[in-house]
Amino acid sequence: MDSLLTGVTLPEQDTARIRYEIRRLRATSERWRRRGQELAALFSSARELAQLRDVDELLGRLVERAHDLVGTDVTYLSEFDAKSRELRVRTTLGTVAPSFLGLRVPPGAGLASQVVEGRRPYWTSKYAAMTEAPHDSAIDAAVAAEGLVSLLGVPLLAGDEVIGVLFAANRVEHAFSPEEISLLSAFADHAAIVLQTARLLARTQDSADDARRAYGELARHVEAMERASEVHSDLTSLVLQGGQAPDVATALGRALRCHVTLRDPEHLDGPVADAVDRSRHSGRCTPASDGTYAVAVLAGPTLLGALLLEQGEVEFGPVELRTAERAAQITALLNLKQDAMLEAEQRVRGDLLADMLSDDPDRRADIATRARARGIRLDELRSVVVISVPAELRRGAVRALRRTGGPVGEHADRVVAITSYPDPATASALIHTMVRRTVRAPVLAVGAGIADVTDDLRTQVDAASACVRILPALGLNDTAVTTDEYLPYTALFGPREARVTRYVRRVIGPVLDWDAKHAGKLLPTLAAYLGNRMSPVATARALHVHKNTVLQRLERTTELLGEDWQEPDRLFRITVAVRLANLAKSP
Repeated sequence: MDSLLTGVTLPEQDTARIRYEIRRLRATSERWRRRGQELAALFSSARELAQLRDVDELLGRLVERAHDLVGTDVTYLSEFDAKSRELRVRTTLGTVAPSFLGLRVPPGAGLASQVVEGRRPYWTSKYAAMTEAPHDSAIDAAVAAEGLVSLLGVPLLAGDEVIGVLFAANRVEHAFSPEEISLLSAFADHAAIVLQTARLLARTQDSADDARRAYGELARHVEAMERASEVHSDLTSLVLQGGQAPDVATALGRALRCHVTLRDPEHLDGPVADAVDRSRHSGRCTPASDGTYAVAVLAGPTLLGALLLEQGEVEFGPVELRTAERAAQITALLNLKQDAMLEAEQRVRGDLLADMLSDDPDRRADIATRARARGIRLDELRSVVVISVPAELRRGAVRALRRTGGPVGEHADRVVAITSYPDPATASALIHTMVRRTVRAPVLAVGAGIADVTDDLRTQVDAASACVRILPALGLNDTAVTTDEYLPYTALFGPREARVTRYVRRVIGPVLDWDAKHAGKLLPTLAAYLGNRMSPVATARALHVHKNTVLQRLERTTELLGEDWQEPDRLFRITVAVRLANLAKSP
């Protein structure tokens, strides 16, 4: 500058003014040069930030660039929640205290709240002495732990919306210059636009992802509906073409690309049984604990079976489960249709059985021809089984025995089945198992051999029925036996039962009359006495009475039957009569 004025003669005052203006121009030039460099760095950072799409990475790079441009000790960004009006420190650079990251600033507290409320920069050269905004103990503790003294905060604005606050802070007292405030504000403006754009892009990406997921779900639903339509078409064809229930499981498994099994009610157990029970009450396809799905096949309240589905290639959703439920309804329909046909056939076979057991010669005429028309050859029938079950279960028992192939039906309050098994013991055991599994109640089954159906069927049915009647008196209520095993009883209680009654009256009639007139207990006491080796003590124990009571009843018996009633020959006849009297009381 002095060289420029060499050789020029000017007044001292003018020379001083020129020198001042030259220094001012140099300072201004230097400031604009530095400002140009800062703006170049600012735009370079803005271009780099604009290329980022991940919000978390963008926030970190924002703070990093601001830290480099402003040159303060610490730079951090607090994100603003418009709903709670709370600020939370999201990203920091230059901090040392771990508690600073994530620090929450409540509404109205600290320098940050001033920036949000005023939507313009605020700074303080000494935060501890700041009085412009209310202090918060948690914020003061965090600032003190970080050692921050001077702070500058500028808003990140997207239109009129504050989306955050960018801070520059020093650990010494510092008065922020207008250039520093302007630079950080300009950077914050660029950063806010980029951040808002990134947020919108992220939302757009989320919307696109949601749209792709929705489209995928729609495609899966359309595919499921197509499978359901395929099943519906197959099942309709099954109904129209006379298909059977197992065909439904095959069609369902083919459409859902999984293994499907049709189970009878008697073959349901374990976790599957529990799932079927839940399905029975809800009417829905229900998962079992072993990973399978079960849907009950129902006809009203009656359980006809269940469809069991093991998941395969296709994931089971609402459409697939609903398809399985529809298939169960079709299965029930086909079962009822088949049952109706079987019921009609069974009625014919029941009528045939009734004719075979009838005393009317006209009904028994040409029985072999009529049996042959039903696919039954009388010369192949070798055994008959009489079954005793409660009246309400007889129809179920008949249904269970339809698969035996022979005549089955109700006769004289019993169920009678004629089979081709040559061994009556085998026949009674198999039929007992079949009926027991279906009715789930005690079943008495008595088998008898048949030499010729047309000649001895009624005799063997009478013998088996007599055996069924006396078994409960022998303590048997749920078993399979033959008439040969209980021949003495069936002989006594067969067609000549009137002679047995006369015998009992002749031997122990006075005892029976006494009990009838006095509501006494002589017959039970006499039976217990004979059954306990004629020991009064054992008899009292069996009857749960005192020994003297037993002795008194025996004295009364002696009065009625005579002093010699315990003689060997007479005692034997009395023992038989007492046994027969008890058997005669059985239903």
